[in-house]
Amino acid sequence: MSGHSKWSTIKRKKGAADAKRGQIFTRLMREITVAAKAGGGDIDGNPRLRTAVDAAKGQNMPKDNIERAIKKGTGELEGVSYDEVIYEGYGTGGVAFLVECLTDNKNRAASEVRHVFTKRGGSLAKAGAVAYMFEAKGYIAFDKEGLDEDKIMEAALEAGADDVKDGDDVWEVYTEPGDFTAVVEAFKAQGMEPADAEFIKVAGTLVEISDENEARKAMAMAEALDELDDVQNVYNNFDIPEEILAKLED
Repeated sequence: MSGHSKWSTIKRKKGAADAKRGQIFTRLMREITVAAKAGGGDIDGNPRLRTAVDAAKGQNMPKDNIERAIKKGTGELEGVSYDEVIYEGYGTGGVAFLVECLTDNKNRAASEVRHVFTKRGGSLAKAGAVAYMFEAKGYIAFDKEGLDEDKIMEAALEAGADDVKDGDDVWEVYTEPGDFTAVVEAFKAQGMEPADAEFIKVAGTLVEISDENEARKAMAMAEALDELDDVQNVYNNFDIPEEILAKLED
């Protein structure tokens, strides 16, 4: 599979290391609530909810928080109603951005997302302008410790995964969305617990940014969008060479 932007990996690592726990919990609880509202509160019968709950457990979210979020989604408890909104746009150098939001105020979300694009030299686009560039995939990550390439490749093949990538300190396994839950369960049956498991969007074609200044601008836009309260996920199609990344991380 092609089109995995290095920034996707950086974002996940940065999010796990730097993001405030409160922000992480808020996003996870919103996803749980929306998933429960859309497909019911039965984890076994609602793949989206199961994925959200697994992600919450991976972040050590208390059980009471998870149950409360589910009950808000099913209507057993009063709660805020969230709308799913997707914004599309272009950043520096014409790179594409796909921004997924869960919000209780569409006007606020639209205003804040538009502000980031405008402030950083980008522009919002009409619906469908960039969405076709991205493909939905299941993403499963495993810590490399005690897990060599042959072992993860063999396990992935048996589980029915599409592809395995080297993600520096993790092995990244990709699946078709419909196979995601079955593949995760197949790994768990072999005693292999994922460090991360979620649905993501992957760019079919990447735009390489080899200029340090332009790369810095692209990363800054991605970070600024990701920090907005209503934003759940930010996807893009830019790729930054290792030598440029090294300079930016210094």
